[in-house]
Order: sequence, then C-alpha cells, then structure tokens
Amino acid sequence: MSSKIIYERFLWFEEQVKKGKYPNTSSLAAQFEVSTKTAQRDIEFMRERLECPLLYDMTKKGYYYEDETFSLPVMHLSSSELSSLIMARKLLRDMSGSIAEDVESAVQKITSVIARHSESPDSIDKAVSFHIIRYSPVREDVFKTALEACVKKRSLTFTYTSPAHTGKTERTVDPYHIFNYMGNWHLMGYCHLRKAVRDFHMGRITGQRMEDGAFSIPKSFDFNRYFDSSFGLYKGSSRQEVTIRFLPSHAIWIKGQIWHKDQEERTVEDGSLELTFPVSDFAEISREILRLGSGAEVIRPKALRELIRTEAERICKTYE
Repeated sequence: MSSKIIYERFLWFEEQVKKGKYPNTSSLAAQFEVSTKTAQRDIEFMRERLECPLLYDMTKKGYYYEDETFSLPVMHLSSSELSSLIMARKLLRDMSGSIAEDVESAVQKITSVIARHSESPDSIDKAVSFHIIRYSPVREDVFKTALEACVKKRSLTFTYTSPAHTGKTERTVDPYHIFNYMGNWHLMGYCHLRKAVRDFHMGRITGQRMEDGAFSIPKSFDFNRYFDSSFGLYKGSSRQEVTIRFLPSHAIWIKGQIWHKDQEERTVEDGSLELTFPVSDFAEISREILRLGSGAEVIRPKALRELIRTEAERICKTYE
C-alpha cells in the first residue's frame, strides 16, 4: 500500500483530534475502509514511534492531544522517493564518514514513519553499495562550520595547507559553494588573500572559525556555469579544445562516457574513438590520459601531446 495513503491516515486522525472530535479506532477504520486492527496499529504507531501525545478519554470514547501545540510534520514520500532517499544516505555515509551522521538520523526518523508500509531500509542497504577508491575524509567540525558559514553568508577564517606549496597559510574566505568532486569535498569562495575566487580542499582545512562579517555572492557568479566551462576541477584563464583517440580495445569502454557536457564523439574506421572537449588546465586531463596507458593518444593540442610524451619517457626511465 502507498506510504502516502498511510500517512494521510495519520494526518486525518490528527486533524480530527485538533478539531476536538475525539476520533477512535472505529472512526479511523470507517473513514479509510480498513480493518479495526489496522486502525489500532496506526494509532499505536502514532503514539509510540511518532511520539504523538495521544490520550484516550473514556467519557468521549476517543483520543485527544495532551499537548495541544503538537503537530505531525507534513510529509508525503512515495515508495520510489523513499528508496532514493535511503540510497542518497548510503552514498553520503560511504564516502563522508561522520558528516553523514545527521543525515542518518534524519532518514531514520523519516523511515520510521513510512518504511513499515514500503521497502525496508535494511533491504535497500543490502541491495546497493558504493565503492569509491580514493577519497579524503573531512572532519565533521570543519564541514559543519563551513556549511553554516556558506548558508549564513558569513566569512570563514581557517588555516590551509596547499598541495602546491609547503607550509601553511591563514585564509579568510567568503564561502560561495561546497561540492564533492571525485569523492573529495571542496569549498569554493572569494579568497581575501588572493583577491580572487579559489577552490579549497576541505581535508586540508584546520582551525576554522566563522566571522561576524557578512557578504553577498556577486550576481555574476554562477557555480554551474563556472564548473561546466571546461573539463575537470582546475580552471585556467583560457580554454582550448583537446582531442583524445582511444584504441578499439579501450573505445568499447569509453564510448558513452561523459567527460564533459559539450564533448564531441567520433568513431574512426579502424574502431578507434575520438573524444573532443574543452580544457582549461592540463593537470587533471594528463593524469586521466596517463592512467589509460597506451590505450589513449593525444591528437591535439601539441602542448598536451608533448607533455604526455615527456612524462611517458620519465616513466620508462623509472623502470629501467
């Protein structure tokens, strides 16, 4: 039976209580054409699991709220919506550790309301899993402080260890957006030190504190447009087209993959596959190409082709 219909019974029963009509098992059963046993289970569920302050009046032969200010949350989730919510929780839990604790608690409360009338959360957990090979965990206090600053539009000060430079620097940032990229959490915002929008790996943030000063995100900034402008996380000042040719043995796996929303795909007569898309920085795309070994060849631009060739020579020397 639809979880929405089940919850509608709860809401109807509460409405009757608030109207002072003292509903009972019989009235609930008659209204929704269910058995009195089902109606009684619903009432018990409301009292025990939803913690509704229901008391029975022997004189009125019906229920009332001991606390008249109590109200059930208005919540309608279909079976598929509940399943999707549970899977989202599992994904976040598998790659975020303690960050997912609050989500876990919220989902448990929701599923306690409707899961007994739909798919079991445990059965979905056992049926679906996510395996992320590499990811960097973020401390819960870092994530929560950054998220609060992002939502409240408050500046954030923290100590940052950059992968590109040795040592640590103190940064004050106006946090615009938090996102997860390839299993790693990032904070994007305006850096007061660099006086430009920068991306910060949240696993390298310590000593964070939210400042009193508020800020406004410029209307010209659009995260989706910024992120989708070219392949990968790193964004340079200019874009250029990259074409990669995959051997037939690799093409069968690459075909259909989305490397960039504006990519162009072309199948060559020998079965090879050419993929063309915009890139702003060679750092990330070069790692992807090298990961595929001899199965991927850079056709253009010349600078990227030369970079891959040089790195391949270094790899060969390592194994001499």
